[in-house]
Amino acid sequence: MEFVKYEQKEKYGIITIDRAAALNALNSQVLDELNAAFDAVDLDAVRCLILTGAGEKSFVAGADIGEMSTLTKAEGEAFGKKGNDLFRKIETFPIPVIAAVNGFALGGGCEISMSCDIRICSDNAMFGQPEVGLGITPGFGGTQRLARLVSPGMAKQMIYTARNIKADEALRIGLVNAVYPLEELLPAAEKIAAGIASQAPIAVRNCKKAINDGLEASMDDAIVIEEKLFGDCFETEDQRAGMGNFLKKKDDPTKVKVVDFKNC
Repeated sequence: MEFVKYEQKEKYGIITIDRAAALNALNSQVLDELNAAFDAVDLDAVRCLILTGAGEKSFVAGADIGEMSTLTKAEGEAFGKKGNDLFRKIETFPIPVIAAVNGFALGGGCEISMSCDIRICSDNAMFGQPEVGLGITPGFGGTQRLARLVSPGMAKQMIYTARNIKADEALRIGLVNAVYPLEELLPAAEKIAAGIASQAPIAVRNCKKAINDGLEASMDDAIVIEEKLFGDCFETEDQRAGMGNFLKKKDDPTKVKVVDFKNC
């Protein structure tokens, strides 16, 4: 692929958007390549993904305005669907996805980061939904995910004013989990990914599904979702190994060992 790179490190993978000349802006080709990259992930070998951008200035500066500037209404709607289909795939991907936001995350860049499970950023990061300044609305889920993540009032203020926010404010409002110096960002993301990858993979996948599905349901229905996914973990090799290790630890702390979870 021309603009998307993939690297697997032990039990986690790194997907890098590499269109640095355009600040990693999302055009149709980048969206297609990202879609293909996620489809190609070996879910039997990989337990967590990191999504980041090439270079030091930009994670994703937005959707490609040059491509969008000539779209008709029908083409604009189709372009929005292409982005939304991909971002929903990331959001519902079986394994966790960490956004390592290095620099600009504007428009489509903010939107793709919000489709990830966990967001961490560099201290030079900048987030925003500047679309109203271009005469359009956010089109890749920005009006929906931002309001759910930070609060409807804060989302409306950011979107209506097209105001960008820096890393410290993104942390304050809960848009990101942590801020790191740029040189420490990817190592921090890899440390989180490795920690997730060391846990029982069936349990992690079921936790992701329980949280995502539960957020879209009433509490009564959400509890049922959790019950079913909780039950699904039993009679697996990982459940037996994890609980067996705990019981050994309880009986004799000197016998504690790291469980090698093998199942996916």
